[in-house]
Amino acid sequence: MTVTLATDAGHPGRSNEDFAGAVPCGLVLVDGAGGIAGADEVCHHGIAWYATRLGGALLGALAEERSLRDVLAEERSLRDVLAEGVERVTDAHRDTCDVAHPISPFAAVAMLRFSDDLVEHLVLGDAVAVVGRTTGEPVVAHDPREVVIARSFEERLKDVPEGGDEYRRLLMELRSRRNSPGGFWVAKDDPTVVDEAVTGSGPADGVTVAALLSNGASRLVDTFGLTDWPGLLRLLETDGPAEVIHRVRQAEARKGVATDDATIVCRL
Repeated sequence: MTVTLATDAGHPGRSNEDFAGAVPCGLVLVDGAGGIAGADEVCHHGIAWYATRLGGALLGALAEERSLRDVLAEERSLRDVLAEGVERVTDAHRDTCDVAHPISPFAAVAMLRFSDDLVEHLVLGDAVAVVGRTTGEPVVAHDPREVVIARSFEERLKDVPEGGDEYRRLLMELRSRRNSPGGFWVAKDDPTVVDEAVTGSGPADGVTVAALLSNGASRLVDTFGLTDWPGLLRLLETDGPAEVIHRVRQAEARKGVATDDATIVCRL
């Protein structure tokens, strides 16, 4: 088994708000989000702190379960692992920050867990999990709800000055669709949102490469259409995740598209 990881901050002079890591039994990616004026008054820790804390908690839980598997009756579901992680990080700052405020930090999450028999995935928000196999199409797990809803706001946001009152109002309206029926779902302060996560599993036999991508990296396929998912997996196997991100940056420059933090962690 070989694990490779690449990440690139999308905004010079600003912290990379993605987190990714691996333990022998799993991969975790957390794509932190927030980015609205006044957020530092609601939570002084910031988005990168939230993403790193949550990602570390998830990796720790996966590793601990594997070390205790002989004494556990069965492994918890990935939903249970994520719910515990969200609650733990929320507890770490609920006494100092307004964790329930609409502009407090939140994140998309993707996880893969490997056992002798199964490869399990979980996706909450607009991250992506991809599992390639020796035969057949890869398994691609993603949740399109945030992308669909956000697109309805994009044109309206283009027509107003960034940072102004109307821009802020539209962002708040978009945020109000988060973690609510008919909206989109992300990790924030409420562990029950894990019920909305996309989950699944497949046999471990025949898996060639498995990867997690933040939405800043998956746009090579789902935004720019410069390859498909099998092509992306082949690129990961031959050239690695840094090359995928490099091609994303080239496409963004050609099209004049704003950059975003881009992160990939994969297991070959």
